[in-house]
Amino acid sequence: MATDDNARVNLIVDLTPRLRKLIDIEPVLDHIPSLSPDQRELIRGKAASDGRLKAADVLIQQVVKEPHPHGWFREFVDALVAGGCDHAADYMEASPPHPEVEADNDHCVRFIELLSPSLLGMKTGDVTLGCFSAGILSDDDREKINAEITSDGNRRGARELLRRIVRRRPGWFSTFLQVLRETEHGALLRELTGGTENNDKKDETGTAAAAGGPEKADIVLRDYQMDVARPALEGKNIIICLPTGSGKTRVAVYITKKHLDSRRREGKSGKVVVLVNKVPLVEQHYSTEFWKFLKDKYKVEKVSGDSQLKISFTEIVKKNDVIICTAQILENYLERSNTGEDEGVLLSDLTLIVIDECHHTQKGEVYNHIMMRYLKQKHKNVRLKKEQKEQVAIPQLLGLTASPGVGGATKMEKAEEHILRICANLDASKIMRESLGKFKKEPHKTIPTVEERKEDPFGDVIKKIMNAIHAHADLHPTCDLGSQNYEQWVVQQGRTAANEENQTLCVCAEHLRQYNEGLQQSNTIRMCDAFRFLNNFQEEEMKRKIAPEAETPIQITDTERFLFNLFKENKEKLQMLAKHPEYENKSLSTLRTEILKQFTSRENARGIIFTRTRLSAIALSQWIQENPKLQEVGVKASHVIGGGSQSIVKPMTSAEQRDVLNKFQNGEINLLIATTVAEEGLDIPECNVVIRYGLVTNEIAMIQAQGRGRAEDSSYILVEVKGSGVVEKETVNEYRKTMMDKAIDKIKKMSQVEYDKRIMEFQIQAIMEEKVRMKKKKQKEIKNESPSEVLFSCRRCGKHVCTGEDIQIIKNAHRVNVSTQFRELFNQTENTSLQKRLLDCETSGFFACKDCGQRWGSMMLHRGIECPCLHVKNFVVTFNGKKDSKYTQWSEIAIQLRTFDYVEHAHLMVQSSDDED
Repeated sequence: MATDDNARVNLIVDLTPRLRKLIDIEPVLDHIPSLSPDQRELIRGKAASDGRLKAADVLIQQVVKEPHPHGWFREFVDALVAGGCDHAADYMEASPPHPEVEADNDHCVRFIELLSPSLLGMKTGDVTLGCFSAGILSDDDREKINAEITSDGNRRGARELLRRIVRRRPGWFSTFLQVLRETEHGALLRELTGGTENNDKKDETGTAAAAGGPEKADIVLRDYQMDVARPALEGKNIIICLPTGSGKTRVAVYITKKHLDSRRREGKSGKVVVLVNKVPLVEQHYSTEFWKFLKDKYKVEKVSGDSQLKISFTEIVKKNDVIICTAQILENYLERSNTGEDEGVLLSDLTLIVIDECHHTQKGEVYNHIMMRYLKQKHKNVRLKKEQKEQVAIPQLLGLTASPGVGGATKMEKAEEHILRICANLDASKIMRESLGKFKKEPHKTIPTVEERKEDPFGDVIKKIMNAIHAHADLHPTCDLGSQNYEQWVVQQGRTAANEENQTLCVCAEHLRQYNEGLQQSNTIRMCDAFRFLNNFQEEEMKRKIAPEAETPIQITDTERFLFNLFKENKEKLQMLAKHPEYENKSLSTLRTEILKQFTSRENARGIIFTRTRLSAIALSQWIQENPKLQEVGVKASHVIGGGSQSIVKPMTSAEQRDVLNKFQNGEINLLIATTVAEEGLDIPECNVVIRYGLVTNEIAMIQAQGRGRAEDSSYILVEVKGSGVVEKETVNEYRKTMMDKAIDKIKKMSQVEYDKRIMEFQIQAIMEEKVRMKKKKQKEIKNESPSEVLFSCRRCGKHVCTGEDIQIIKNAHRVNVSTQFRELFNQTENTSLQKRLLDCETSGFFACKDCGQRWGSMMLHRGIECPCLHVKNFVVTFNGKKDSKYTQWSEIAIQLRTFDYVEHAHLMVQSSDDED
């Protein structure tokens, strides 16, 4: 009997990873009388605190816990059946589904998880009733789902419904599709099946996989899409140039499928890498396009900087047919292979590379580093062929872009040259662009008139403060306060001051830069938001002057005391003026008028507002949410900003960006306020309102922003903000767009012989320039300064900090100083909002100069050792007596640093600890 019990315990333990996902805690608990009240309370408490999966783990632990009561195993199986967990019971009774059916069912569950943001918009009550009638929901299921709908709304009910149906026996998916058909959820049905309106009703008789899996998604291209794809289907390298929202990615999926099918028919393996330049695009291309359409025949995987899979990228490439990744990851592994550091990845391992947003294939861009490897091998193959030697295989290339731009050209000849260089860098035999015909959607463009601000007392106070600082520091600006030119001027003043160790000018320049930003913000957002920005800066500056341990002030200079008092004297007046709406900038009232107009004149308005800074995006979102008139017309706003850390505003993670975009997609949000992160690449659903608020960059961004207005009868609105010059810039961009269109047409009309000749010239030029660059780099490395001769001093107070000899490098990325002398020079501050977990490194705070409070870098925990990680932008670097404060990246400094010796340092720490004991 004990032997049987042991076998049953082993069975449950082996099946735990699957059972924990299939068990519904409450109804199963109700049918296991052998569990004590304390055990039940423990399990319910775990569910409340840590969630259903953790509670399921505890339930299983209690069931298998010895001693076992008589009939415990049968009791558990019967409880699973009675609790509606029949699929879990099948595993317990040794009747699991066939492996293929099991795999299909797992695939269906994953598919529902990926598409859940869209499914949450279903008519949950109708679908619940349909699923109950069809037998894939129990009476208890229906009761719980309806309770969620009543208490927390339709979306919570939908989430509960999806959570319950995926635990059913295989076959639930086809039943769920049938229920969606019967309840008239055509759009959701198309998304789940990959079908079109005309094939929604196909396979109603159950021709899906045994598990009732998703029907195979056929890729159907429109005529213009097929026309641009044709050369690639013949194996040629091309660039596809189609507007945002016209289906470039779908064309790429089609070409990828045909490429893999063709190689498989020939008995060869195919390997496709899809490169993107932004982390959120990895998940987007994976879930909405490549995995969705290729999963039935090919293995598709995604890897990005956010993914743990990047550490095994070589294996990922070997085991999968299609890999979607950020370009930097591929470049890193190509370099590893080149240096012999480890196995890495070779270009010859790949048969097709898809390059998204390929207009970035220019000097300095990571795309171009990859393509330079390709071009070198291509031209080397020409030589190998002449010598009758075996050539190295190189992949087919497919570039995707909405606009190659003109590269700042002012003449047609230069615009043409810019586009040809991109074609050369991508080794494209053609640039393909076709008319969209009836599918072309041009938004209606308007530029409303913005009234001049009659009075600006808030701005006048800020200017008065700035002029007082000018007098204190003996500065004489020649440009308007609040302008971009002033910002450039004051940044240069700060650099000069740092080089000259002029602490007075250094600290004044930083305060002036922040006041200038406050002026710009007051012309863009509410005065109260601009005041909050300035007040936060002052509070942060004051915090720098407090040592965290002793709570004693750090040295405060007379200039710093003057600056703090200057703000303190004017703070109350600024705060009072910010409460007067009559003094607000007129751009803001114009923006409100345009939003009201669009949301009252359209039945289903959905829009994006592009703005210049993260701060303005967040502030505009808050302003809209707090505006009663905008709420009355149904505006539901939120913001989406970038993920980089080069800003005073906390960045958004990829998960946070996805969450906002999912809410926008399903209608929970209908107005996005975004920085330029949303202009390029991100798959944003059809919009009928696009507003550029004081933001115009180049012609590429303009074309992509206009392309966001994909719906019929869309509006593209440009709102002027003082000092932004957007109207003039937009006029220039329109001219450049026209020039670009003409240049592309001219290139398309070239004879193939002439085109190939120009491409060859540009490629040879690019290779020669690369050789010269590499030669100079090697010479620079040879002339590297001795680390001990390179001095680092505090950017603000000029105090000597260390030499290059004291700095070590971790993972060729993090520059740290772990010397005991260095630790005496700084104070450490924990900042939980900055905590960032890497593979074996973790950042959790800052360290700053003990004397002046200037931040020097971040504290990093590397495999249990706390390491101060220096940010070079916070220091003045001295070479041979010459000071330089312009460095922003370590790669700009010609210095060979020692590699951090973890074992040696850990050994020293252990010795030190032993001595203390």
